[in-house]
Amino acid sequence: MIPNLGRGWALSRHRAREEHDDPRPAKAGDKQPQRMLGLPMPDESSVPVLPPPLPVEGLPIRRWRLWTLLVLVVPYPLVIGLIGASRPDEQGPVLSGGWRNLLMVCGVELAIFGLIMGIACSLSRTTRDDLLLRMRNLRLILPLGIGYSIALRIGLGVVGGLVVGIIMITQGLSPQALEELMKRNGPQVEKLVNIQALTEDPVYYWLTLTFVSFVVAGLREELWRAASLSALSRLWPRQFSSRGGSYAAVVLTSVLFGIGHLPMGWIAVGGTTFLGIALGSIMVYHRSIWPAVIAHGMFDATSFALLPLVAGQLGK
Repeated sequence: MIPNLGRGWALSRHRAREEHDDPRPAKAGDKQPQRMLGLPMPDESSVPVLPPPLPVEGLPIRRWRLWTLLVLVVPYPLVIGLIGASRPDEQGPVLSGGWRNLLMVCGVELAIFGLIMGIACSLSRTTRDDLLLRMRNLRLILPLGIGYSIALRIGLGVVGGLVVGIIMITQGLSPQALEELMKRNGPQVEKLVNIQALTEDPVYYWLTLTFVSFVVAGLREELWRAASLSALSRLWPRQFSSRGGSYAAVVLTSVLFGIGHLPMGWIAVGGTTFLGIALGSIMVYHRSIWPAVIAHGMFDATSFALLPLVAGQLGK
């Protein structure tokens, strides 16, 4: 016991002297204290090297979380369509009344959609990259959106003309019979907007062309499309994560989107299905929702702007 105590006292005095002579703090890799104390030096080759921790975004996500995104978001237009179908005609259009009622109805719809999207994206750990929210080529977003909206208008007219020609040839319809068929099955926009308010109320008119077209319709519906594509590609990556699979998912979601417009007539179903395929393809091609949002908003805005003129011609 005594020799050990003497050795420890000597070592402590030697260490204090070294600290007094060289007050610099010892480095992390300094091995002098172990040598002075006569302790065995660790073999660095025998120390196991642990792999770096996995980043949080790289952690696997449980499938039940992805199913929440699919179940809560994808059926959204179908639910809206069912609600519209159950709405009695006596209540008038959804955006009835003046501009104050328009803002109230749109605010409620956006709040409900935002709540559903927030819960679904939080549970499924959906990121902004999953929703294609990054703005790529910011200076080109507006020109691309305007150009795509013009192309959509032309494409829809060409497809509609082909369908009308096929119906006339195969069914042997006269122009008068075709006109009656179009009136019975045409898009019933009067169930959505107040055409009289579009004509007489300038505030209602401009809110419809801006807020309704670009936010309620453009942004909300393209967010729904992006979330639906994300749910399909993450749940079934072999089928929907490739380039071709993404376009297949676009077609599938566009059919659902079109069926959601069934209360407005079968022509509206066909038109919105075509527009959904085109807008979804724009989104997949650019890996961003913003060109599709601008194109969607521009298409709806020009459609609403032409409604009073078309309604006046039909009235004559």
